[in-house]
Amino acid sequence: MNIHTILVAGRMHKELEEIIKQKQLPQTFRFMEEQDVTIEDLNWADALLSFGPTNCFEDHSFKWIHSLGAGVDRFLESGNWKKSVMLTRTVCSFGQRISEYCLSYMLAELQHHAQFQHQQKQKQWKVIEPKQLSTQTVIIYGTGEIGGRLAAVLKSFGVRVMGVSKSGNEKPSFDQVVSISKEKELLKEADWIISTMPLTHETKSYFDPKWMNVVESAYFINVGRGATVDENALVEAIEQKRIRKAYIDVFEHEPLTKESSWWDHSNIIITPHISAVTTPEEAVRCFVETLQKVEQGGLPSNLVNIERGY
Repeated sequence: MNIHTILVAGRMHKELEEIIKQKQLPQTFRFMEEQDVTIEDLNWADALLSFGPTNCFEDHSFKWIHSLGAGVDRFLESGNWKKSVMLTRTVCSFGQRISEYCLSYMLAELQHHAQFQHQQKQKQWKVIEPKQLSTQTVIIYGTGEIGGRLAAVLKSFGVRVMGVSKSGNEKPSFDQVVSISKEKELLKEADWIISTMPLTHETKSYFDPKWMNVVESAYFINVGRGATVDENALVEAIEQKRIRKAYIDVFEHEPLTKESSWWDHSNIIITPHISAVTTPEEAVRCFVETLQKVEQGGLPSNLVNIERGY
């Protein structure tokens, strides 16, 4: 595939421009905000590099689109996808970052950080034995690159790691992987449930009231996509103590509105979609590697299966 003109759009376009210019690539680039893109820009470009659809996106004629994030649902939900367009996504340190994010909250709970801080304020000396990670069973939804890295990190601490995926195929670092049709028995054993699932037609509102009713006193972490969770069902499950506490980094609508009741919920911990940030340096590195592969006529390892949505 011959790529001559590339449009770079979005909030990081200035940082990306500085780094890309240092690469001295032969292609011609345009850098701008998503909302500033015109039809003329779309007609000019062979390829797009952005986090999501630009202004006038429905009229594009790109050969190739590269997502600056790991998720591609914004692109695929923008309308009928043109089968002739190659779609790739950014693959970098997301798995390691998400692993550290999850591990930080797991350790905070098991080491009783909040309780000891409370006791300090009360000048109270009361011994509460910390739990070890090796006593925990974690179920990870999504066994791809990110889920796999998370599993490997947790296994290094002796955690029992189970996986749930569409296929149920065995994967390295998981003690067991089951298909989504066989997850119920596993859920009853879970101390922690972590979702790294992408957003597709099949995963939208996957964690619904029926699913919540199977869980028995587990912590829930969502670092996948916000729309995979039925928000009302999650709150109800917390009130029923089926979910002990929820750590939520992704939301169906971002930023979370000030009117949301989640801000004040004592058992919902909110972070502003920071578990796996894309740095400009990593974004450019992945983009350049993918560009080289595309120009050589090969299939990049980060190629998105349009039918699956990831």
